[in-house]
Amino acid sequence: MADYTVHIVDDEEPVRKSLAFLLTMAGFTVRVHESATTFVEAAPSIRNGCLVTDLRMPDMSGVELLRQLGAMSANIPSIVITGHGDVPMAVAAMKAGALDFIEKPFEDEVLIEAIKRAAAKLSSEPGGEDVAAIRTRLERLSEREREVLSGVVAGLPNKTIAYDLDISPRTVEVHRANVMSKMEARSLPELVRMALAAGFGPV
Repeated sequence: MADYTVHIVDDEEPVRKSLAFLLTMAGFTVRVHESATTFVEAAPSIRNGCLVTDLRMPDMSGVELLRQLGAMSANIPSIVITGHGDVPMAVAAMKAGALDFIEKPFEDEVLIEAIKRAAAKLSSEPGGEDVAAIRTRLERLSEREREVLSGVVAGLPNKTIAYDLDISPRTVEVHRANVMSKMEARSLPELVRMALAAGFGPV
């Protein structure tokens, strides 16, 4: 079906097998790698490949893996799978070049759609985000909404953002929902991706 290969990097064999089975059944060509180190060794020879990597691995974290790929100028669109509570690390992964992060447990279709988006990057020009449109949306945000977005991009949980801004966590949730709406973001990863593409960082 696809003219690209999905590379799975995970140190746990049952996870590698289940992901490989899922994606093979969905029509993808799949290769598995038991560690980030072995994948980095193979990376220079990879053409038309997407990466699905776990965030927490013993030899090298998913963030460090993406940084190494970036240093090698490897054009491998990447998706990071993360456990709950790893959002700050997931945001760091996106800053290191990940296109998406997916929190466990996830629906099969969520991963499949993320891979299709990543694959689309292989055939598109770099910088596909419409930065001007994103910046226009950023200008619609109130000062408080920008402060909340800044905390989100920094990977801070709602409680920490609330403490830093001296407001209630519930108020942070309301502002965050408003930010998602004004930015036209369907998910937290998409919101972070937009902010990073527009050069919006923690204040």
